[in-house]
Amino acid sequence: MATKKSWTYKKAGVDIVAGDALVDRIKKRLPAIGDFAGLFPFPKGLKNPFLVGCTDGVGTKLKVAQELNHHDTIGIDLVAMNVNDLICTGARPLFFLDYFATGRLDVGVAERVINGMIDGCKQAGCALIGGETAEMPGFYKPGEYDLAGFAVGVVDEPQRVRNETIRPGDVLLGLPSSGVHSNGYSLVRVLFRGADLKKWGTALLAPTRIYVKPVLAALAKFPGSIKGIAHITGGGITENVPRFLPKNCDAVFHLATWPLPDVFAEIRRRGNVSDDEMHRTFNMGLGLVVAVAPDKAAAVKKALAPCYDVGRVEKGTRIVRYR
Repeated sequence: MATKKSWTYKKAGVDIVAGDALVDRIKKRLPAIGDFAGLFPFPKGLKNPFLVGCTDGVGTKLKVAQELNHHDTIGIDLVAMNVNDLICTGARPLFFLDYFATGRLDVGVAERVINGMIDGCKQAGCALIGGETAEMPGFYKPGEYDLAGFAVGVVDEPQRVRNETIRPGDVLLGLPSSGVHSNGYSLVRVLFRGADLKKWGTALLAPTRIYVKPVLAALAKFPGSIKGIAHITGGGITENVPRFLPKNCDAVFHLATWPLPDVFAEIRRRGNVSDDEMHRTFNMGLGLVVAVAPDKAAAVKKALAPCYDVGRVEKGTRIVRYR
């Protein structure tokens, strides 16, 4: 009589030992990690606090990182995409959580990714208090992993960036991006393949800039002067800036006022991509745009340096125009 095969979870593709080894490695940098849930003390001294939460991923930039075997900065991107959204409300990030999913856990790769998250949290001034590592054989191809992140922050009601006071004449300031950041990579991957992808890999994988500390400092120094903040992500400048505009205002950008990173010129050339499409897909060198009262614009610009005076708010119908 034939002996029946004895199955284990590991034989089915899930290695619990590898997961434990990853936690042990992370604990060297974050000793509190490993419990069922993370705790964070609520800040004191706030009169009317609001908790602010957001979630995001890094899209198909993951494909570029995996193809080039460069996993050290994609975790920074994950943190950045969340905390940069969060500060658009004026909130200070408190803590971050991640979800890492893969078909077969490579402890070394996962450690590199999570170390990037730890570095990103340091840049943002928040704590990585936990996360989830999911090993799902048959769901992802060998070498693939996916990421999602979750950030929670707090803002006192009087310090909220509310957008309600934006008026024609307000100044638009732009904070430079580090490159493509984490949007538009489905188009990027069509245009850069093989040797070209390797050649442009450093530029394409430049980690998303984290704007938390300079923006929070400026908000504290110039209360009420920063009227609106837009994180330039999917939809580019064209779709994101109207999110802070009143119905009777347009944002008018003067294209010659900030430098265009080489990678965007190359994308435009390779794909014969129209200007409208470029501005609707990519950040075009501006990772964050803020609307500022005209009498405080010069001082705020200096506080946010490097920073560019990129345009004005004008009467209109809540669209972006370029000159």
